[in-house]
Amino acid sequence: MNSSTLLSLMLMLVQLLPCSPSTQNCSTQNTDQSFTAVRRVKRGWVWEPLFATEEQTSMVPVYIGQLKSDLDKQDGNLKYILTGEGAGSIFIADESNGKIYVTQKLDREKKPFYTLRAQAINRSTQLPVEPESEFIIKVRDVNDHEPQFLDGPYVATVPEMSPEGTSVTQVTATDGDDPSYGNNARLLYSLIQGQPYFSVEPKTGVIRMASQMDRETKDQYLVIIQAKDMVGQAGAFSATATVTINLSDINDNPPKFQQRLYYMNVSEEAPVGTTVGKVFAEDSDIGENAAMNYFIEGDSSDVFDIITNNETQEGIILLKKRVDYESKRRYSIRAKVVNRYIDDRFLKEGPFEDKTIVKINVEDADEPPVFTLENYVMEIAEEAVSGSLVGVVAARDPDDDDCPVRYSIVHGMHLKTLFSINEHNGTIITTKPLDREIASWHNITVTATETRNPEKISEANVYIQVLDVNDHAPEFPKYYETFVCENAVSGQLIQSISAVDQDDSAEGHHFYFSLAQEATNNSHFTVKDNQDNTAGIFTAKSGFRRKEQFSFYLPILILDNGTPPLTSTNTLTITVCDCDTEVNTFYCRYGAFMYAMGLSTEALVGVLACILILLVFFLAIVAIRQQRKKSPFSEKMEEFRENIVRYDDEGGGEEDTEAFDISALRTRTVMRTHKPRKKVTTEIHSLYRQSLQVGPDSAIFRQFISEKLEEANTDPSAPPYDSLQTYAFEGTGSLAGSLSSLGSNMSDVDQSYDYLRDWGPHFKQLAGMYASHRSGGD
Repeated sequence: MNSSTLLSLMLMLVQLLPCSPSTQNCSTQNTDQSFTAVRRVKRGWVWEPLFATEEQTSMVPVYIGQLKSDLDKQDGNLKYILTGEGAGSIFIADESNGKIYVTQKLDREKKPFYTLRAQAINRSTQLPVEPESEFIIKVRDVNDHEPQFLDGPYVATVPEMSPEGTSVTQVTATDGDDPSYGNNARLLYSLIQGQPYFSVEPKTGVIRMASQMDRETKDQYLVIIQAKDMVGQAGAFSATATVTINLSDINDNPPKFQQRLYYMNVSEEAPVGTTVGKVFAEDSDIGENAAMNYFIEGDSSDVFDIITNNETQEGIILLKKRVDYESKRRYSIRAKVVNRYIDDRFLKEGPFEDKTIVKINVEDADEPPVFTLENYVMEIAEEAVSGSLVGVVAARDPDDDDCPVRYSIVHGMHLKTLFSINEHNGTIITTKPLDREIASWHNITVTATETRNPEKISEANVYIQVLDVNDHAPEFPKYYETFVCENAVSGQLIQSISAVDQDDSAEGHHFYFSLAQEATNNSHFTVKDNQDNTAGIFTAKSGFRRKEQFSFYLPILILDNGTPPLTSTNTLTITVCDCDTEVNTFYCRYGAFMYAMGLSTEALVGVLACILILLVFFLAIVAIRQQRKKSPFSEKMEEFRENIVRYDDEGGGEEDTEAFDISALRTRTVMRTHKPRKKVTTEIHSLYRQSLQVGPDSAIFRQFISEKLEEANTDPSAPPYDSLQTYAFEGTGSLAGSLSSLGSNMSDVDQSYDYLRDWGPHFKQLAGMYASHRSGGD
């Protein structure tokens, strides 16, 4: 043993002497200090990296490495201890020499490394000579996993006619082996199926186009890709994946008509919009690449039209204008079809369109007559005599046989009295004079019917204008209410007038105003024509007296500019008003009314005062009569207060319950019929007995009150407010005893009524009555 080793042992012994073996803390401290002393020595563990190969199976432990301390003199004085993950089970160490063995099969994919701790102690002292150190045993990989395509099978799409090298898709495989050790996880991709159309990059797995392909030839390809580990070397594992590659369509094919020549027929009776036929062009493309539009070239486009059916891609030829067999029997049109969406990359291969010829034959049909015009406009002067010519309509049969036609007018009864038509030549005449002021236009419908086939009918509209004739004289447009003040001055304008005329004038109406011949010598008023179809009425003197002349009648002559001109005389009434110079229309109307009635203002006030007095007197009489009327609630109020019922039956006393019906007192409706009086000595008006034994605490009394309260609550005729219910109730056990003679074994003669005098003043009359009765009996 060298001096350095001896010195270390001496230091450890010195440190252990002060500590007791039973003291744990001191022991721990000693150990730490010894570690410190050891660390100070520039020595330590000596070992190489440790590796254990996975998947090894052996009946004996497999050596993987050795733990060694530089303090080990190979004399067996050191002991090696192994702890940590798998120590003692997966890994074991020889205590004497530190050799480590693996006892079980390892799997790197489950656990790639193990962390363990090693310690060397002195067998004699059981003290560590080396500090506990941590090391790792790595599991070395072997090629025990196959590559896997986790995302397969693959589906990809690429446009047709794509150039070589176009990327289609990428496939990726994974390998569970260690990519950092050897070539176990290094994959190499190759193409098993898909040549010569596709290729794959060996390292990346990118599939590319190897040649241009046409979808119309084949639209789907099945490609098989293989992935090998160990870079494809011998003994490598492999896996395959299937890739379905679809070619998407592009517009690389033009449309083509199925026929170079089409034949179609159309009847001359066919209306506009009739389908004549269909043409169809084929396109090998699909979807919008096969969408197409049809056109018609040439002059036939004004007779026929063609539209595209977007669902079937057919061209539908329609009739755009009516055809006539007699005019043209055959049409030849040129139809063209063009792709709707064109790919400029393929224009160099030719235009994406096609053309065809369509022959259309017009079929003859029995057509109805045809008028020379669709609408006729005719004129006739008003007041024309009956039978005057209005105009002529003409129709013919367009067919070759030229069948004769018959004319008639279709209209209401009121038009039949105005016009008629010659059924052979279509001449329209009037049947009575027309008045433009009643109707200036007349609309009639004329029909033309084939004589040999009455079902063939056509119609035409005839518009007849009634031309105006100056047959109406001008007149005032309204009644003029004209007033002139008594103090009016000469030359004062009192009224502006105008005129209207029911006739029409081509140059516009122009009216001339003047005084009539019989009023030319009128010295009170004058007429001034304003030359604008109006005129003014002026005073010709100053001052008018209403008492002398209340109103003036001024005849005015109005002349129009018609041919021949017509005149009319219109009378203007001018009333004299009690005013200064300015006319107050309301005041003048009131004054004119009073003057016409022959009343003065004072007389009118007196009449109104009399009417007012009579009205007040009438209202007072009505109010007095209303006060005398009985209240409408009088009958109802009788039900709300106490009713006094009078009856003349003599009861049999308190114990007599059959002498009379007490229910009459309890009914809701009290009958007020009077019963005939019996001949008794005294009439009992009301009898109230006081019971000395019956009170509010009596069960009979409480039952009686409950019944009456229930009746009042359930009575539908009860008033909607609180009311006082008063009842007369006689309880049982009255001290007076029964007044009835029923059940008595004594006669009235033997019975004594002296006790009635003790009942008090309420029964004084009753006591006196029975006392007199007894004395009479005696």
